[in-house]
Amino acid sequence: MGSESSERYVPSTVTQSVKILVVGAFGVGKTTLIGSVSEIPPLRTEETMTAASVGVDSLAGLDSKSSTTVAMDFGRITLNPELVLYLFGTPGQKRFWNLWEGLADGAVGALVMVDTRRLQDSFEVFDQLELHTRVPFAVAVNQFPGSPTYDTEELRSALDLLPETPIVYCDARERQSSVQALIKLVEYAIEVRKRSEVA
Repeated sequence: MGSESSERYVPSTVTQSVKILVVGAFGVGKTTLIGSVSEIPPLRTEETMTAASVGVDSLAGLDSKSSTTVAMDFGRITLNPELVLYLFGTPGQKRFWNLWEGLADGAVGALVMVDTRRLQDSFEVFDQLELHTRVPFAVAVNQFPGSPTYDTEELRSALDLLPETPIVYCDARERQSSVQALIKLVEYAIEVRKRSEVA
C-alpha cells in the first residue's frame, strides 16, 4: 500500500477522534491553516470573489485575496497514534454565519484566528461564538508579514477575553506552528471538560 493510500485512512491505532472548529473573520487564514496541517487533501468550498461582493466584503489589508469560503473547509490531522482531529473551518463573512451552529454540533472546541491588522473584525466573531456555539476556545494570532505586534495582555484586554483563555501566536502557512496552536486548544478543551465533570 503506497503512502497516498495510507494517508486516506485513519490509522488503526486511533482510539479517539475530536471535532474542532476553526473560526475567524473574513481573510484571517482559516483555509490556509487547515491546508497546512491536513494529512489528507483538504475539502474546500472556495468560490471566486465577484463584483457582487463589492461593498459587502471589505478587502482592506487583503489586496491579494480573490476567493472566499462559502460553506466550510475540512481537514484531518493525527496528533498522536491514538488521537485524530477533524477540522471544520467556518466561513468568515457574516452572511454565511447561519452555518456555524450546524458545524459546531459535536465540536469540543474552537480555534479563533485573528489578524492584528484588523482586530475590530474579530469582535462580532467572538459574539457569534459565545451566543451560538458555546464551546471552549483558544485564540490564534496569525502573524502576517508587517502585522502590528502586541503582548498577550494587550490582546486579552483588546479582545475582552477571560484570563484563562489561551492566546497563541502562529503562522498559518507553517505546519508546525499551526499544529502547536491546535494542541494548545485541545489541551484547554480537555481542561475545561475535566473542570465541568468535577463541578
